[in-house]
Amino acid sequence: MTKTIHCIRHGQSTFNAHYELERTDPLHFDATLSELGHRQVAEAAAHVRDVPYELIVTSPLTRAIQTTLGLFRDHPSASLIRVECLHREHLGNSCDVGRSPLALMEDFPGLAFDHLDEVWWHKSGEADERGIVVEPEEVLVERVDRFRSWLAERPECLIAVVGHGMFFYHLTGRHLRNCEIATLEL
Repeated sequence: MTKTIHCIRHGQSTFNAHYELERTDPLHFDATLSELGHRQVAEAAAHVRDVPYELIVTSPLTRAIQTTLGLFRDHPSASLIRVECLHREHLGNSCDVGRSPLALMEDFPGLAFDHLDEVWWHKSGEADERGIVVEPEEVLVERVDRFRSWLAERPECLIAVVGHGMFFYHLTGRHLRNCEIATLEL
């Protein structure tokens, strides 16, 4: 049985906007979507409107949740949104540090976060000068493999996954632009 996975990168975040100009980490922890990011999401919604997804999986990072809700709030599959942290972004910058499930529940009351650990992002190792514990690449690669297996074991055949550039690069071999959709067959 072939599974079709639509990997959808989040819209532009405030971190992305700053980094494109300055090439420095602006310390936007768990960055939100920028104004351009919200417009990108609104434009991308037309591309998924008529796709009969059986499951929608979103990263718990705020920019991914905002993208997911912007794309799927009025979609027939909106009730099938599931928050999972296995495909969170590679933790390399401030924007990749998450927030507690309680804080996320307050901001996004229609989604379930109670299955997440209090700290669900990478935390093993020494913090750098920014106070960030950078995730080693081998940990990311292992997580990508676990996520691919998780998808393969799911009963659904058509799944939307809203996530992040570096993670999707390791999953698909492609660099995705903000709100770009890449198809992965499993």
